[in-house]
Amino acid sequence: MFRALASVLLCCFFLEASFWVHFSYGDLTTCSGIVPMTERGDKISITDFGGVGDGQTLNTIAFRKAIYRIQHLRRRGGTLLFVPSGVYLTDSFNLTSHMTLYLARGAVIKATQDTSNWPLIAPLPSYGRGRECPGGRYMSFIHGDGLEDVVITGENGTIDGQGDIWWNMWRQRTLQFTRPSLVELVNSRGMVISNVIFRNSPFWNIHPGYCSDVVIRYVTIVAPPDSPNTDGIDPDSSSNVCIEDSFISTGDDLVAVKSGWDEYGIAYGRPSSYITVRRVTGSTPFAGVAVGSETSGGVENVLAENINLYNSGVGVHIKTNIGRGGVIKNITVSELFMENVRTGIKVAGDTGDHPDNNFNPNALPYVKDLTLKNIWGVNVQRAGWMHGIENATFTGICLSNVTLQGTTGPRPPSWNCNAIRGAAIEGIFKNE
Repeated sequence: MFRALASVLLCCFFLEASFWVHFSYGDLTTCSGIVPMTERGDKISITDFGGVGDGQTLNTIAFRKAIYRIQHLRRRGGTLLFVPSGVYLTDSFNLTSHMTLYLARGAVIKATQDTSNWPLIAPLPSYGRGRECPGGRYMSFIHGDGLEDVVITGENGTIDGQGDIWWNMWRQRTLQFTRPSLVELVNSRGMVISNVIFRNSPFWNIHPGYCSDVVIRYVTIVAPPDSPNTDGIDPDSSSNVCIEDSFISTGDDLVAVKSGWDEYGIAYGRPSSYITVRRVTGSTPFAGVAVGSETSGGVENVLAENINLYNSGVGVHIKTNIGRGGVIKNITVSELFMENVRTGIKVAGDTGDHPDNNFNPNALPYVKDLTLKNIWGVNVQRAGWMHGIENATFTGICLSNVTLQGTTGPRPPSWNCNAIRGAAIEGIFKNE
């Protein structure tokens, strides 16, 4: 078990996390080459279908007509749907395969705040119910199911969820179903999301579920710090996901890797794997980099590096619970800088609620081979908190070159550990 400063003469065998080929352009390492950007020969504009960017006209029919045209004409190489400068108010809509949604500079696709006609869809099978309420859930603002070769990009145009009406429903306990994400793509492959601003999501911002080969790069995601559950990017039972070069400031975890909820996630049995998070900056009352707490399908081979956090709750948070099952393994976090953070490192086996009372209390999660290296923090209130689970000790926890400096004033406990095995070398956890 770790102590406040463990001078343990053991060797930590670091996982280099070379999960797939990482490309280098000059001094810049990137995984974005897993999905090449598609050049579309066919281009149409939302204005060709009656789109009006005055911020008042409802453009739902225009978007649905344009996407219907892309879906049914099936132009060779796919079609680019151009959204020119202006504010385009619309209800939620579905994307289709082999399309690019392109937002010009100054273009805003804005969600209507009329929730009465918002479509309902079935719960995700790995969750068994809506994440917030029993039963189904509201469809995401921009949605896709069973797609391939989809691009959302542009010149830093904005997708605005106008989420405050949904946040107030959550606060007032008047929600009947789980709130919609801003962008959700499920059962899909070969997707690129880049050079777009995502603002004020009703719930999670970007949610790839049951997806593979996903690149999310050069995005800005913002929501007020008190907006509930507005996670930035949540890869969920997905593989080969590359998240790079982005700024995220929201009311919940900036990046959270998930894979299903208790007995439903165990039965579905699809892990999240080969996830890279690189060069992300942001702030949040919760965690900068998180795994969980919904990890019942398992999470493996995650690399997060060159992360900068400020004014945040937790730097790194690995979280699971009894009843989750699943294995969390081969997680590497390196080159992390944090400033003004409540807790630097948190690994917890008692986090998160349950979908119902049918979870199996004997379904214990296992956490192993977690490497945290080259981490620096200033004004960190508590260096670390690691609590595993009795009879399911978290093992292979390795800390190397971790320096977390505290704040002035009364000295709080700098480290708290239980049911943890591993090693710490070259670490400094102190209050000044």
